[in-house]
Amino acid sequence: MRFLFDDYVFDPERRELACGTQEIAVGPQVFDLLLFLVKNRERVVSKDELLDAVWGGRIVSESTLTSHINAARKAIGDDGQAQRLIRTAARKGFRFVGDVREDAQPSAGAVEAAPVAPAAPETVAAPALAVPDRPSIAVLPFVNLSGDPEQEYFADGVVEDVIAALSRIRWLFVIARNSSFTYKGRTMDVKQVGRELGVRYVLEGSVRKSADRVRLTGQLIDAASATHIWADRFQGTLDDIFELQDQISASVVGAIAPQLERAEIARARRKPTDSLDAYDCYLRGTACLSRGSREDVEEGMPFFYRAIELDPDFASAYALAGWGVFWRKVNGWMTDPAREIAEGARLAQCAVDLGRDDAVALTRGGHALAHFDGDLDRSIALVDRALALDANLAAAWFLGGFLRTERGDPDAAIVYFTRAMRFSPLDPEMYRMQAGMALAHLLAGRFDDASSWAEQAVRELPSFLMAVGILAASHALSGRANEAQRAMRQLQSIDPALRVSGLVALLPLRRPGDIATFADGLRKAGLPD
Repeated sequence: MRFLFDDYVFDPERRELACGTQEIAVGPQVFDLLLFLVKNRERVVSKDELLDAVWGGRIVSESTLTSHINAARKAIGDDGQAQRLIRTAARKGFRFVGDVREDAQPSAGAVEAAPVAPAAPETVAAPALAVPDRPSIAVLPFVNLSGDPEQEYFADGVVEDVIAALSRIRWLFVIARNSSFTYKGRTMDVKQVGRELGVRYVLEGSVRKSADRVRLTGQLIDAASATHIWADRFQGTLDDIFELQDQISASVVGAIAPQLERAEIARARRKPTDSLDAYDCYLRGTACLSRGSREDVEEGMPFFYRAIELDPDFASAYALAGWGVFWRKVNGWMTDPAREIAEGARLAQCAVDLGRDDAVALTRGGHALAHFDGDLDRSIALVDRALALDANLAAAWFLGGFLRTERGDPDAAIVYFTRAMRFSPLDPEMYRMQAGMALAHLLAGRFDDASSWAEQAVRELPSFLMAVGILAASHALSGRANEAQRAMRQLQSIDPALRVSGLVALLPLRRPGDIATFADGLRKAGLPD
């Protein structure tokens, strides 16, 4: 059964949509959405019904449904303002309102005289490119939903900035702008995009103007399975269009980079352990290190050494291995401190030597070095170079915040921690950012704020020695004796032999006054000297 409306022929059996003699390329989900609306044109179809029919009830974002409705409208010459064929019923759903004729047999009209060629996305398979070993992504042009040509330029500018920022992430393979923009104005199946460009992930989105505000939505999709990994929206005022463009592109990159890493970690875990390569070893080690417990770190460290064995120039693997040694140090887990610190310094130095243009290597290696040799200024310079290479790297912001706190500038550090949290609000290392905030507020004399942040960090990782110590000290300095004693009992259960001098020595605090503040709080909480 074919459906005829206006000049369109919609053939579900052949999965074809044509206008006159011209084929209309429609992605599979857009095709299914349009078909469901046409078949149920006598009533309003709810959003839940569409989700069940097109996505099998799987949870997808509001923006995903909206973008598919807009793509269906565009395919049949409709738009969100005219709503000539697909009408939105406020808070109810959608209805196909066009005049439809059903045609069981092919007619002798112009359409049959010139048969419609199969739609490219459905039946014409472009040669598939090999997917690179490392994570790969294409950023497609964002759809302008505003009807305002000015927003077209804005959307293109955001996409170009996102591509440029992602290209600075060394572990990520990014398709160039000229290739991504060949899909502009076309309704594409992400699986086909993945095949044609040879990428594992696709980022798509839309931009809409409302009064003096612009709202941009983005969604990250696994191209092989067409499953959504992440979706979010960003908005701002049009006071300074270029500043807004920079702000939104930075937010998009800051949000999706951790999502990509988590998706890659999940993919690596699914691979058999006897087929690991250097990058997969690195990912597995990173996942362990981010969880932070002693057992996790012990499990993760061999993966970094294996990655280095497979690729002796893998700067980020050296960096994370060195940072793992730092994490053992700051939690008091070392059994042979002199030997382990020497090994950590070796690894971190290899990282910054090999990774002069690698933001991850400079960040982790540079930060770890300060805790092995005490040279805070050099470490800050290394992390600042990482930020110059990748201004959206959350780890560089929060570890740069720690270094500034330790150098004696806690208020500047708080700006860094805040930026890290904004870039990566669901980061697996959030407890480390919270502990950094707690330390900065403690040394700035804001003990209530320090307690609040430390409580959050300890809730996420109860065995985090430094965070529990900050919690005990801040409670004691703010006069909450009972809470301080409770935190002290937790601290001593983690390390019964701990002393004030030992805990303070774990941080390279430069200012004597900062050392005195921390030590005084620990003594008042009940920790022996």
